[in-house]
Amino acid sequence: MFAPFRLESGRIVLRDWVDADLEPFARLNADPVFRRYFPSVQSREQSDGVARRLRDDGHHGSMTFWPIEIPGLARFAGYAGLIQTSFEAPFTPCVEIGWGLDPAFWGQGYATEAARAVLRYGFETLVLNEIVALTATINTPSRRVMERLGMHHNPADDFDHPRVEAGHPIQRHVLYRLPRADWLAHSGG
Repeated sequence: MFAPFRLESGRIVLRDWVDADLEPFARLNADPVFRRYFPSVQSREQSDGVARRLRDDGHHGSMTFWPIEIPGLARFAGYAGLIQTSFEAPFTPCVEIGWGLDPAFWGQGYATEAARAVLRYGFETLVLNEIVALTATINTPSRRVMERLGMHHNPADDFDHPRVEAGHPIQRHVLYRLPRADWLAHSGG
């Protein structure tokens, strides 16, 4: 049996996956607006497979992308969390922070709030030395969140994502880093 996961932060809750999350997660993954910085949209079958892997990862370890709940507004508004990056690159192995929010909740600070809670969990509970974030170079909204979080970008770290088809508009990615010492210095932790 696993210990239930719940992380609260102001307006949001990060929690374990439940079966009721599959349908809104699939809707999100089929949305071309939400998926504009991914290689493609996903079928229901593909989305359910991802959700099952995320749920299993959460049950068997301390890191996954957890559903974001906005109490009183949305039982499932997106996801945020930490994962072990699963491809080879000059900066791997590493722990990556990620998030994805239903477009209905964009521009309201939920992604930044969820990501700050995840960073706090990663640095205080898991005692990680560094957390990275990566995205397509053209994904300005996520890059702004990374910068609000105090993450640092060095253009020398930019790379072509090995899981994105050569020549695809999102092939080129940026890497942002946040060392634990920097986070502690700015968070008062």
